[in-house]
This record gives sequence, structure tokens and C-alpha cells, in this order.
Amino acid sequence: MLLVERSPYDDVLQLKTPNERTPTDSKETAAMENKANGSVDNKSPMENGQLPDPADWAVTDVVNYFKAVGFDEQANAFQDQEIDGKSLLLMTRNDVLTGLSIKLGPALKIYEYHVKPLQTQHLKNNTS
Repeated sequence: MLLVERSPYDDVLQLKTPNERTPTDSKETAAMENKANGSVDNKSPMENGQLPDPADWAVTDVVNYFKAVGFDEQANAFQDQEIDGKSLLLMTRNDVLTGLSIKLGPALKIYEYHVKPLQTQHLKNNTS
């Protein structure tokens, strides 16, 4: 059986299927209630299900992102190579697989499930 790791960023990156998304999630329910009653939502963009533009991330933001999605050991490679958000958005598959000096398995997952979707989302949000 294949187990897929879930991350707190899945909703933001739209990796859940429509059947998996339900308004019964406590955060979504609270957001809907706030919207209905006019309450102000003082949560961070991440808590609101909105990922800040990676182009604005500092090195520590990149490191924290990868730690949050389950790559604690590999996150330090981004710190060592001083990869900030702009650098992350410029990375190629080869950069991730060979330039970070991390094992192949995690490197493939990092690129395919995180770097590439972040790049795609950034392009989608920043094209006219």
C-alpha cells in the first residue's frame, strides 16, 4: 500500500482532491463563520490557507517551509546553500537533485511535490 504524507501546505497548493476538501475542517468552518458574522480574521496568511508569495521568502522562510512539510533533515541544505524564495523559484530539477547534496528520494519529492508546484503557483499568480 502506498502512503502519501500530508502537509499543512496541501490545501494552499491545491493538492487535495475535491472529495477530500470538506467544510467540516475546523479552520475552514471558523473562516466561514467569521465571514458570515462579519468577524475580522487576524490569522496569518498561512493559517488562512494562503501561502505568501515565495519570491518574498527569506532563507529562514524556505527552511521553515520544508521543515513544516516534513523535510526536517533536508531543510538545512537550503540554509547551507542560502536558498531564499527567489532562488527557490529559479531552481531546476537538477539543482535540487545534485546541488543540495541530499539523498535522491527526498530530493525527488522536494522538487516534484513542493518546488515545482510553488513555481507553478507563483507563475499563475504573477502573469497578466
